[in-house]
Amino acid sequence: MATLRRLREVPRHLLVCEKSNFGHDKSRHRHLVETHYYNYRVSFLIPECGILSKELKDLVMGFGPYYFVKGLPLYELITHEFINTFVKKGKLILSLDKDTYEETGLQGRPSQYSGRKTMRFIVSIDLMDLSSNLDSKKYKRVSWAFKEKKPLKFDFLLAWHQTGAEGSTMMSYFSGYGIQEHQPKIALSTTPDLRCPVLRSGLLGGEPEAACSAHELFDWLGAVFSHADLNNEPYNFVSTCCCPQPSSVVAQASLCSVTGFLLPERICVLLEQLCRYFDEPKLAPWVTLSVQGFADSPVSWRESEHGFQKGGEHLYNFVIFNNRDYWLQMAVGADDDCPP
Repeated sequence: MATLRRLREVPRHLLVCEKSNFGHDKSRHRHLVETHYYNYRVSFLIPECGILSKELKDLVMGFGPYYFVKGLPLYELITHEFINTFVKKGKLILSLDKDTYEETGLQGRPSQYSGRKTMRFIVSIDLMDLSSNLDSKKYKRVSWAFKEKKPLKFDFLLAWHQTGAEGSTMMSYFSGYGIQEHQPKIALSTTPDLRCPVLRSGLLGGEPEAACSAHELFDWLGAVFSHADLNNEPYNFVSTCCCPQPSSVVAQASLCSVTGFLLPERICVLLEQLCRYFDEPKLAPWVTLSVQGFADSPVSWRESEHGFQKGGEHLYNFVIFNNRDYWLQMAVGADDDCPP
């Protein structure tokens, strides 16, 4: 019976919604995008749009490459040469099971989602502090742990926000490990006669017969980006989703998704371009930008611990209105801190 009860338990999911305006001095939009580091998919929806502007197309095509390195020894990420070449500031954060943690001999802290018996530990290493003194006891201990005591190897995805450096630097640096360059996958589509929820920027919680809520929009967007059938026909046993009410039908809507290892700096530029979409009059009252993080990332925002044993989701969504108001929705799964 205990096993049956656990199967029936639904893991906790958390959705935080807030509204603001891009012109406000205290708007948090840029900070929240910049501190959500590990993004694997960016999607946007523009109602009443059949063809994307050249500016949006160029941004979508210009997300830049990312790299895959198989079997990379962890100690390569703590060398002075690596840090000096690629890292201006940052930390190496490891989420280790109990046995691996004890074998490394490094100092860390118990995962806050371990339960009564700690089976997972978090190790955080400040790379700038580490490389500032290569003769320090700390550097020698970490180097010994990764090179000799517990030589860990992982498959890595790497991305680099370049500031004037040549794109071949990453390829040449890791050439001894069979590094592969990948381009993000882009999916563009136009949906005719799409029924969309009616939204009002000042009504985050919605209003009966007047506007849909942020929560209703969030569920509907998930169905749209999944290309689910939203007709809710009685014979459809796959999807019972439908557009929340009140709603209206738009002649066409553009959907775009970019999938890869996507840097927050590029997402910031895309968000700014979508804000400028309404600089000229448009039929659309709003557009959306959705960003999903990697399920197995050790963190969600900043250094907030992220777990993936019970879902792994961490994502955010902007609803951008034509008056520069916006809704921001942030969602995480069971083993996560509350979004910032």
